Amino acid sequence: MYKLLIINPGSTSTKVAVFQDKEQVFKKNIKHSVEEIAKFDRIADQFGYRKDMILNELKNEGISLDGLSAVVGRGGLLHPLTSGVYEVNDAMIKDLTAASYGEHACNLGGLIANDIAKEYGVKAYIADPVVVDEMEDVARYSGHPLFPRISIFHALNQKMIARQHAEAVGKKYEDLNLIGVHLGGGISVGAHKKGRVVDVNNALNGDGPFTPERSGALPSGPLMKACFSGQYTKKDVDLMLKGQGGFVAYLGTNDALEVENAVKAGNKEWEKVYRAMAYQVAKEIGGLAASALDMDVDGIFITGGMAYDKTFCGIVKEHVEKIAPVYVYPGEDEMKALAFNGLRVLNGEDSPKVYQA
Repeated sequence: MYKLLIINPGSTSTKVAVFQDKEQVFKKNIKHSVEEIAKFDRIADQFGYRKDMILNELKNEGISLDGLSAVVGRGGLLHPLTSGVYEVNDAMIKDLTAASYGEHACNLGGLIANDIAKEYGVKAYIADPVVVDEMEDVARYSGHPLFPRISIFHALNQKMIARQHAEAVGKKYEDLNLIGVHLGGGISVGAHKKGRVVDVNNALNGDGPFTPERSGALPSGPLMKACFSGQYTKKDVDLMLKGQGGFVAYLGTNDALEVENAVKAGNKEWEKVYRAMAYQVAKEIGGLAASALDMDVDGIFITGGMAYDKTFCGIVKEHVEKIAPVYVYPGEDEMKALAFNGLRVLNGEDSPKVYQA
Protein backbone atom coordinates (compact mmCIF):
# COMPACT_ATOMS: atom_id res chain seq x y z
CA MET A 1 0.00 0.00 0.00
CA TYR A 2 1.33 3.41 -0.99
CA LYS A 3 1.12 6.50 1.18
CA LEU A 4 1.06 9.88 -0.56
CA LEU A 5 1.15 13.44 0.72
CA ILE A 6 -0.67 15.88 -1.60
CA ILE A 7 0.00 19.64 -1.52
CA ASN A 8 -2.10 22.17 -3.44
CA PRO A 9 -1.32 25.86 -2.73
CA GLY A 10 -3.82 28.51 -3.78
CA SER A 11 -3.81 32.28 -3.49
CA THR A 12 -5.16 32.42 0.09
CA SER A 13 -5.18 28.77 1.13
CA THR A 14 -3.14 25.58 1.04
CA LYS A 15 -4.95 22.28 0.64
CA VAL A 16 -3.24 19.25 2.13
CA ALA A 17 -4.28 15.60 1.91
CA VAL A 18 -2.92 12.16 2.71
CA PHE A 19 -3.91 9.14 0.63
CA GLN A 20 -3.46 5.44 1.33
CA ASP A 21 -3.56 4.19 -2.25
CA LYS A 22 -6.85 5.58 -3.60
CA GLU A 23 -8.39 6.27 -0.19
CA GLN A 24 -8.16 9.79 1.15
CA VAL A 25 -7.51 9.47 4.89
CA PHE A 26 -6.91 13.14 5.67
CA LYS A 27 -7.75 16.48 4.08
CA LYS A 28 -7.37 20.03 5.35
CA ASN A 29 -7.84 23.42 3.73
CA ILE A 30 -5.46 25.77 5.56
CA LYS A 31 -6.59 29.37 5.20
CA HIS A 32 -4.14 32.26 4.93
CA SER A 33 -5.33 35.74 5.76
CA VAL A 34 -4.72 38.55 3.30
CA GLU A 35 -2.71 40.30 6.01
CA GLU A 36 -0.37 37.33 6.44
CA ILE A 37 0.15 36.91 2.71
CA ALA A 38 0.78 40.63 2.29
CA LYS A 39 3.91 40.35 4.46
CA PHE A 40 5.73 38.61 1.62
CA ASP A 41 7.06 40.50 -1.38
CA ARG A 42 7.15 37.45 -3.65
CA ILE A 43 5.26 34.17 -3.84
CA ALA A 44 8.49 32.21 -3.37
CA ASP A 45 9.07 34.06 -0.09
CA GLN A 46 6.01 32.26 1.34
CA PHE A 47 7.80 28.91 1.08
CA GLY A 48 8.86 28.53 4.73
CA TYR A 49 5.62 29.98 6.09
CA ARG A 50 3.41 27.60 4.14
CA LYS A 51 5.61 24.55 4.67
CA ASP A 52 5.61 25.10 8.44
CA MET A 53 1.83 25.47 8.47
CA ILE A 54 1.45 22.18 6.59
CA LEU A 55 3.72 20.27 8.95
CA ASN A 56 2.15 21.85 12.04
CA GLU A 57 -1.34 20.97 10.82
CA LEU A 58 -0.34 17.35 10.21
CA LYS A 59 1.26 17.19 13.65
CA ASN A 60 -1.75 18.73 15.38
CA GLU A 61 -4.05 16.21 13.69
CA GLY A 62 -1.81 13.30 14.66
CA ILE A 63 -0.97 12.46 11.06
CA SER A 64 2.39 10.74 10.76
CA LEU A 65 4.36 10.79 7.51
CA ASP A 66 6.29 7.66 8.42
CA GLY A 67 6.18 5.19 5.56
CA LEU A 68 5.64 7.96 3.03
CA SER A 69 5.91 6.76 -0.59
CA ALA A 70 5.87 10.08 -2.47
CA VAL A 71 4.84 13.71 -2.28
CA VAL A 72 2.80 15.20 -5.13
CA GLY A 73 2.41 18.95 -5.47
CA ARG A 74 0.23 21.06 -7.72
CA GLY A 75 2.13 22.03 -10.84
CA GLY A 76 3.20 25.64 -11.23
CA LEU A 77 3.81 28.11 -14.04
CA LEU A 78 6.56 26.53 -16.11
CA HIS A 79 7.32 26.51 -19.81
CA PRO A 80 4.82 24.57 -21.97
CA LEU A 81 4.83 20.84 -21.19
CA THR A 82 3.26 17.68 -22.53
CA SER A 83 0.75 16.02 -20.25
CA GLY A 84 2.01 13.71 -17.54
CA VAL A 85 3.78 13.37 -14.21
CA TYR A 86 7.08 15.19 -13.73
CA GLU A 87 9.66 14.46 -11.07
CA VAL A 88 10.72 17.66 -9.34
CA ASN A 89 14.35 18.38 -10.26
CA ASP A 90 16.85 21.22 -10.00
CA ALA A 91 15.77 22.84 -13.28
CA MET A 92 12.15 22.93 -12.15
CA ILE A 93 13.06 24.28 -8.71
CA LYS A 94 15.08 27.06 -10.33
CA ASP A 95 12.20 28.15 -12.60
CA LEU A 96 9.58 27.93 -9.85
CA THR A 97 11.73 29.87 -7.39
CA ALA A 98 12.58 32.59 -9.88
CA ALA A 99 9.00 32.67 -11.21
CA SER A 100 10.55 32.52 -14.67
CA TYR A 101 7.15 32.02 -16.31
CA GLY A 102 4.96 33.96 -13.89
CA GLU A 103 4.06 34.42 -10.25
CA HIS A 104 1.31 32.22 -8.78
CA ALA A 105 0.84 30.39 -5.51
CA CYS A 106 0.77 27.08 -7.40
CA ASN A 107 4.53 27.53 -7.95
CA LEU A 108 4.95 26.58 -4.29
CA GLY A 109 3.46 23.12 -4.85
CA GLY A 110 6.58 21.59 -6.36
CA LEU A 111 8.92 23.52 -4.06
CA ILE A 112 7.29 22.42 -0.80
CA ALA A 113 6.71 18.88 -2.07
CA ASN A 114 10.38 18.55 -2.92
CA ASP A 115 11.58 19.82 0.47
CA ILE A 116 9.34 17.47 2.46
CA ALA A 117 10.11 14.53 0.16
CA LYS A 118 13.84 14.99 0.80
CA GLU A 119 13.29 14.77 4.54
CA TYR A 120 11.62 11.37 4.12
CA GLY A 121 13.91 10.00 1.42
CA VAL A 122 11.21 9.80 -1.27
CA LYS A 123 10.56 11.54 -4.58
CA ALA A 124 8.44 14.59 -5.29
CA TYR A 125 6.26 15.01 -8.36
CA ILE A 126 3.91 17.43 -10.04
CA ALA A 127 1.20 16.40 -12.48
CA ASP A 128 -0.57 18.04 -15.42
CA PRO A 129 0.09 21.71 -14.60
CA VAL A 130 -1.99 24.44 -16.25
CA VAL A 131 0.74 24.89 -18.88
CA VAL A 132 0.22 21.45 -20.43
CA ASP A 133 0.56 22.06 -24.16
CA GLU A 134 -0.36 19.41 -26.72
CA MET A 135 -1.80 21.81 -29.28
CA GLU A 136 -1.36 21.06 -32.96
CA ASP A 137 0.53 23.70 -34.92
CA VAL A 138 -2.53 24.79 -36.87
CA ALA A 139 -4.27 25.72 -33.61
CA ARG A 140 -1.52 28.15 -32.59
CA TYR A 141 -2.28 30.70 -35.29
CA SER A 142 -4.30 33.67 -34.10
CA GLY A 143 -4.16 36.02 -37.06
CA HIS A 144 -0.92 37.81 -36.21
CA PRO A 145 2.51 36.34 -35.40
CA LEU A 146 2.94 38.62 -32.38
CA PHE A 147 -0.03 36.98 -30.68
CA PRO A 148 0.16 33.17 -30.93
CA ARG A 149 -2.60 31.20 -29.25
CA ILE A 150 -1.31 29.41 -26.16
CA SER A 151 -2.45 26.52 -24.01
CA ILE A 152 -3.41 27.43 -20.44
CA PHE A 153 -6.29 25.36 -19.10
CA HIS A 154 -7.59 23.08 -16.35
CA ALA A 155 -5.36 20.24 -17.51
CA LEU A 156 -5.32 18.36 -14.21
CA ASN A 157 -9.09 18.04 -13.91
CA GLN A 158 -9.82 17.68 -17.63
CA LYS A 159 -7.32 14.86 -18.03
CA MET A 160 -8.57 13.03 -14.94
CA ILE A 161 -12.22 13.25 -15.95
CA ALA A 162 -11.39 12.20 -19.51
CA ARG A 163 -9.68 9.07 -18.23
CA GLN A 164 -12.49 8.32 -15.79
CA HIS A 165 -15.05 8.75 -18.56
CA ALA A 166 -13.14 6.44 -20.86
CA GLU A 167 -13.04 3.79 -18.13
CA ALA A 168 -16.78 4.22 -17.50
CA VAL A 169 -17.61 3.53 -21.15
CA GLY A 170 -15.17 0.63 -21.37
CA LYS A 171 -12.66 2.36 -23.62
CA LYS A 172 -9.12 3.67 -23.44
CA TYR A 173 -8.67 7.42 -23.25
CA GLU A 174 -6.17 7.15 -26.10
CA ASP A 175 -8.86 5.59 -28.34
CA LEU A 176 -11.47 8.31 -27.94
CA ASN A 177 -12.19 11.75 -29.38
CA LEU A 178 -13.73 13.89 -26.64
CA ILE A 179 -14.54 17.51 -25.96
CA GLY A 180 -13.96 18.48 -22.34
CA VAL A 181 -15.58 21.50 -20.71
CA HIS A 182 -14.42 22.77 -17.32
CA LEU A 183 -16.86 25.26 -15.79
CA GLY A 184 -15.47 27.32 -12.92
CA GLY A 185 -14.05 30.75 -12.22
CA GLY A 186 -12.29 30.11 -15.50
CA ILE A 187 -13.77 28.08 -18.35
CA SER A 188 -11.73 25.83 -20.61
CA VAL A 189 -13.01 23.86 -23.59
CA GLY A 190 -10.56 21.34 -24.99
CA ALA A 191 -10.49 18.89 -27.89
CA HIS A 192 -9.10 15.56 -26.64
CA LYS A 193 -7.97 13.69 -29.75
CA LYS A 194 -6.84 10.14 -28.99
CA GLY A 195 -5.32 11.13 -25.63
CA ARG A 196 -3.97 14.58 -26.55
CA VAL A 197 -5.59 18.00 -26.08
CA VAL A 198 -4.87 19.27 -29.57
CA ASP A 199 -6.72 22.57 -29.18
CA VAL A 200 -8.03 24.47 -26.16
CA ASN A 201 -8.80 28.07 -25.27
CA ASN A 202 -6.47 30.06 -23.03
CA ALA A 203 -8.69 29.96 -19.95
CA LEU A 204 -6.73 32.62 -18.09
CA ASN A 205 -6.75 35.93 -19.88
CA GLY A 206 -8.26 36.48 -23.27
CA ASP A 207 -9.71 33.51 -25.12
CA GLY A 208 -12.85 31.40 -25.24
CA PRO A 209 -16.19 31.97 -23.45
CA PHE A 210 -16.66 34.59 -20.77
CA THR A 211 -16.85 33.23 -17.23
CA PRO A 212 -18.01 34.34 -13.78
CA GLU A 213 -14.98 36.67 -13.56
CA ARG A 214 -13.14 36.61 -16.91
CA SER A 215 -14.03 38.29 -20.18
CA GLY A 216 -12.87 35.56 -22.53
CA ALA A 217 -12.32 36.64 -26.13
CA LEU A 218 -13.13 40.33 -26.71
CA PRO A 219 -13.50 42.33 -29.95
CA SER A 220 -9.95 43.51 -30.59
CA GLY A 221 -10.79 46.88 -32.11
CA PRO A 222 -12.80 48.24 -29.17
CA LEU A 223 -10.29 46.71 -26.76
CA MET A 224 -7.46 48.57 -28.50
CA LYS A 225 -9.39 51.84 -28.28
CA ALA A 226 -9.98 51.31 -24.57
CA CYS A 227 -6.28 50.66 -24.00
CA PHE A 228 -5.27 53.95 -25.65
CA SER A 229 -8.18 56.05 -24.43
CA GLY A 230 -6.30 57.29 -21.37
CA GLN A 231 -9.20 56.19 -19.17
CA TYR A 232 -7.65 52.89 -18.08
CA THR A 233 -4.29 51.77 -16.73
CA LYS A 234 -2.61 48.51 -17.69
CA LYS A 235 -3.84 47.09 -14.36
CA ASP A 236 -7.40 48.18 -15.16
CA VAL A 237 -7.33 46.39 -18.50
CA ASP A 238 -5.77 43.30 -16.94
CA LEU A 239 -8.63 43.19 -14.44
CA MET A 240 -11.14 43.53 -17.26
CA LEU A 241 -9.69 40.35 -18.74
CA LYS A 242 -9.48 38.38 -15.50
CA GLY A 243 -11.03 39.26 -12.18
CA GLN A 244 -13.59 41.86 -13.18
CA GLY A 245 -14.93 40.49 -16.45
CA GLY A 246 -17.84 38.17 -17.22
CA PHE A 247 -20.55 38.02 -14.55
CA VAL A 248 -18.63 40.60 -12.48
CA ALA A 249 -18.75 43.14 -15.29
CA TYR A 250 -22.36 42.48 -16.28
CA LEU A 251 -23.94 41.63 -12.93
CA GLY A 252 -21.54 42.75 -10.20
CA THR A 253 -20.91 39.27 -8.79
CA ASN A 254 -18.60 36.34 -9.48
CA ASP A 255 -20.86 33.96 -7.53
CA ALA A 256 -22.28 31.56 -10.10
CA LEU A 257 -24.69 30.12 -7.51
CA GLU A 258 -26.11 33.60 -6.87
CA VAL A 259 -26.68 34.00 -10.59
CA GLU A 260 -28.28 30.56 -10.86
CA ASN A 261 -30.67 31.35 -8.00
CA ALA A 262 -31.56 34.74 -9.48
CA VAL A 263 -32.39 33.10 -12.80
CA LYS A 264 -34.55 30.49 -11.08
CA ALA A 265 -36.33 33.31 -9.23
CA GLY A 266 -37.26 34.88 -12.56
CA ASN A 267 -34.69 37.64 -13.03
CA LYS A 268 -34.91 38.08 -16.81
CA GLU A 269 -31.99 40.51 -17.17
CA TRP A 270 -29.63 38.15 -15.36
CA GLU A 271 -30.99 35.25 -17.38
CA LYS A 272 -29.88 36.96 -20.60
CA VAL A 273 -26.26 37.05 -19.38
CA TYR A 274 -26.53 33.50 -18.01
CA ARG A 275 -27.79 32.17 -21.34
CA ALA A 276 -25.17 34.16 -23.23
CA MET A 277 -22.41 32.40 -21.29
CA ALA A 278 -23.96 29.00 -22.04
CA TYR A 279 -24.24 30.06 -25.70
CA GLN A 280 -20.54 30.92 -25.83
CA VAL A 281 -19.60 27.60 -24.22
CA ALA A 282 -21.68 25.74 -26.81
CA LYS A 283 -20.16 27.87 -29.58
CA GLU A 284 -16.66 26.84 -28.44
CA ILE A 285 -17.68 23.18 -28.35
CA GLY A 286 -19.14 23.36 -31.86
CA GLY A 287 -16.07 25.06 -33.24
CA LEU A 288 -13.71 22.43 -31.85
CA ALA A 289 -15.96 19.60 -33.01
CA ALA A 290 -15.86 20.87 -36.58
CA SER A 291 -12.20 21.89 -36.74
CA ALA A 292 -10.04 19.88 -34.34
CA LEU A 293 -12.08 16.66 -34.45
CA ASP A 294 -13.67 16.77 -37.94
CA MET A 295 -17.08 16.08 -36.36
CA ASP A 296 -15.83 12.68 -35.21
CA VAL A 297 -16.72 13.13 -31.54
CA ASP A 298 -17.33 10.18 -29.19
CA GLY A 299 -18.56 12.30 -26.30
CA ILE A 300 -18.71 15.70 -24.64
CA PHE A 301 -18.06 15.88 -20.90
CA ILE A 302 -18.81 18.80 -18.60
CA THR A 303 -17.05 19.16 -15.26
CA GLY A 304 -16.05 21.80 -12.69
CA GLY A 305 -17.97 23.57 -9.93
CA MET A 306 -20.62 25.07 -12.21
CA ALA A 307 -21.43 21.62 -13.57
CA TYR A 308 -23.67 21.23 -10.50
CA ASP A 309 -26.00 23.76 -12.18
CA LYS A 310 -28.36 21.44 -14.06
CA THR A 311 -30.14 24.31 -15.80
CA PHE A 312 -26.94 25.78 -17.23
CA CYS A 313 -25.65 22.37 -18.35
CA GLY A 314 -29.07 21.69 -19.85
CA ILE A 315 -28.84 24.83 -21.99
CA VAL A 316 -25.39 23.82 -23.23
CA LYS A 317 -26.65 20.30 -23.91
CA GLU A 318 -29.58 21.57 -25.98
CA HIS A 319 -27.13 23.34 -28.27
CA VAL A 320 -24.61 20.51 -28.75
CA GLU A 321 -26.23 17.13 -28.12
CA LYS A 322 -26.63 16.56 -31.87
CA ILE A 323 -22.83 16.50 -32.10
CA ALA A 324 -22.29 13.73 -29.53
CA PRO A 325 -23.66 12.41 -26.22
CA VAL A 326 -23.18 14.84 -23.32
CA TYR A 327 -21.98 13.60 -19.94
CA VAL A 328 -21.91 15.70 -16.78
CA TYR A 329 -19.37 15.07 -14.01
CA PRO A 330 -19.93 17.86 -11.45
CA GLY A 331 -17.17 19.29 -9.27
CA GLU A 332 -13.44 19.03 -9.32
CA ASP A 333 -11.12 17.15 -7.05
CA GLU A 334 -7.56 18.27 -7.68
CA MET A 335 -6.31 16.41 -4.61
CA LYS A 336 -7.66 13.13 -5.94
CA ALA A 337 -6.28 13.89 -9.40
CA LEU A 338 -2.81 14.58 -8.00
CA ALA A 339 -2.91 11.44 -5.86
CA PHE A 340 -4.07 9.21 -8.72
CA ASN A 341 -1.33 10.59 -10.99
CA GLY A 342 1.23 9.80 -8.31
CA LEU A 343 -0.17 6.29 -7.97
CA ARG A 344 0.12 5.74 -11.71
CA VAL A 345 3.88 6.26 -11.36
CA LEU A 346 4.25 4.21 -8.19
CA ASN A 347 2.26 1.35 -9.74
CA GLY A 348 4.37 1.41 -12.90
CA GLU A 349 1.44 2.48 -15.11
CA ASP A 350 3.29 5.64 -16.12
CA SER A 351 6.88 6.84 -16.14
CA PRO A 352 7.73 10.29 -14.76
CA LYS A 353 8.90 12.80 -17.32
CA VAL A 354 12.03 14.93 -16.95
CA TYR A 355 11.64 18.69 -16.80
CA GLN A 356 14.25 20.60 -18.79
CA ALA A 357 14.68 24.35 -18.56
